[in-house]
Amino acid sequence: MISSTELILNPDGSVYHLCLLPEDVAHKIIFVGDPERIPSVTQHFDSVEIRKQKREFHTATGFCKGQRMTVISTGIGTDNIDIVLNELDALVNIDLNTRTIKEEKVTLKIMRFGTCGGLQPENMPGTIVRSRFSVGMDGLLDYYRGGRVEELETRFGNYISGFENMDFPFYAVKDAESVNEIFRKYPEIQQGITFTAKGFYGPQGRSLGRLSVTNPDIIDIFSGFSFYHIYKALNLEMETAGILGLGGLLGHECVSLSAILANRPKGVFAENPGLCVENLIEKGLKIIQEW
Repeated sequence: MISSTELILNPDGSVYHLCLLPEDVAHKIIFVGDPERIPSVTQHFDSVEIRKQKREFHTATGFCKGQRMTVISTGIGTDNIDIVLNELDALVNIDLNTRTIKEEKVTLKIMRFGTCGGLQPENMPGTIVRSRFSVGMDGLLDYYRGGRVEELETRFGNYISGFENMDFPFYAVKDAESVNEIFRKYPEIQQGITFTAKGFYGPQGRSLGRLSVTNPDIIDIFSGFSFYHIYKALNLEMETAGILGLGGLLGHECVSLSAILANRPKGVFAENPGLCVENLIEKGLKIIQEW
């Protein structure tokens, strides 16, 4: 039996941070970062049956074109992803009454609708990226065993060894294979490697002038990396590696889609970021419905 200090439940039996009960979540789940993005997704739903929120974790469950789906805001960073994925898995794979793991496991289909900075000069704001692989610099998967793409880790390690100030821990993960056939219908979506940073400013090579960063050339360095000369380094953000890595370890199928808002090599930001996000949501909903 899992102790009350490990599996913390609220007085109503819901999981501690998300405040959700097992019946509150669908088996197709959309992650967004910003709680205010929840209505942008649910406006496309036929109906919404459940709305719950606590802190940055807002949840809505309803039906989209006849399919039951849940959309959850995770906030920023893989520390929050650790909370959300562990508690979602508990809702479907742990009996909360007996505090025991169920024999038959449920596989969730999880798709992130996020935003990012682009690493390739040709991918202007509005481009949608699928994170076929992700290299995490956030450290989350170092606390768990397994789930890593060792060949990609080796290749990336060899690559960055030739640059100064690039000695930091990292891990490599990949997304779900089950959506490959679907994505053939969307050739406009770029597929490649996503870097997941542990912060927005210094960890992504940004400086506002008052602090010096250790890796001011990090964008140029990351943009030059590729895997098998097929998958280029396409974008930089703060959640994807945690979703693909931890979700995969738990046996769930995870995909991360990101709209590029900033072309980092050219220093260009989207003129209408809201439109970029809306285009991502509309396309992402079509894909998750086919999945």
